[in-house]
Amino acid sequence: MMRAFPTPETRTLSFKEVLYEKADGVATITINRPKRFNAYSTVCLEELANALRAATFDDGVGVIVLTGAGDRAFCTGGDVKEYADSYVSAPRDYWKYMALFRAYIDAILSTGKPVIARINGIAVGGGNESVLACDLAVMADHAYVGQVGVRVGSVACGGATQWLPITVGDKRAREMLMTNRQIPARLALDWGLVNRVAPSVRHGASFVHNPSPEQIEMARKSENAYAIDLGPLDQEVHELAQELLRTFPECVRYTKQQVNFWKDFSWALTVRHAQDWLALHYTDYEPFEGMSAFAKKRRVDFAAVRRRAVEPGGSPETPWGAHVKTCQGCGAEGLPATFAYCGTCGIHLS
Repeated sequence: MMRAFPTPETRTLSFKEVLYEKADGVATITINRPKRFNAYSTVCLEELANALRAATFDDGVGVIVLTGAGDRAFCTGGDVKEYADSYVSAPRDYWKYMALFRAYIDAILSTGKPVIARINGIAVGGGNESVLACDLAVMADHAYVGQVGVRVGSVACGGATQWLPITVGDKRAREMLMTNRQIPARLALDWGLVNRVAPSVRHGASFVHNPSPEQIEMARKSENAYAIDLGPLDQEVHELAQELLRTFPECVRYTKQQVNFWKDFSWALTVRHAQDWLALHYTDYEPFEGMSAFAKKRRVDFAAVRRRAVEPGGSPETPWGAHVKTCQGCGAEGLPATFAYCGTCGIHLS
């Protein structure tokens, strides 16, 4: 008799921006965009949700590992260049994009199987929110986690505002969310953001435990006999996965459901609100300035936004001022307050 959900024989699935591999009861899902620091695109989000669903329905999979390609980044959240190119000009499409992001995060929460975040490098923005969604996390010593929302014109309400307070406590959560401070591996372990830290900075034949920022930078550049080595990270992830496989799957599934109570509660009450607010916020000046600065690789002018709030006729909400002018020539309405000429007929505005 044909089962409704047969166990697939294939060990890999084909995607454009995601790698999927199954071996010995473990499905490894890799964000494969290393040139973009494993920032997820719109396509990538759809593929991640599909990969997680495949692992969920596969009875041959007992544990899921989520990671990024290479050794620089686990995931740096959404592709800000894509945001600048596609969503600043069409905020209604960002609402649709957030629906895909929700589906991806929901797939982690509802898989019924333990998901391990293998943090092989930077995990910021939606990358850290992905870590928070996972059940367990193992972090390489050279990596760091953090949020970036208030520095790029967004709010980290895709998991961070909901889950950081119940993970690290209220004051630490506010510090991470409001300052976007980078949290190195050993501090992340102390704060309870991850379960284990694996050495990853090697000097010659020996690993450096709790490496300094200078040692990490030399390892990233392969200078002065320093190098990044993810062997211990892979060993820690393997051992944790094997430990999880030595349990009863139904009991683990329901344990996850029970432990998810507060995560599910805060997520369900806020994420659709966040989806709407973020889409509307893309009409504001803050994301315009933040995303433009990122795309052009220049400094964000935070002071300019604050000046607009106090200048006569200034508008920190819109790039060219409030839409209050009317053209006395052609009658066009809703023209920005700072416009000197009508964008429709071209005459000088009084």
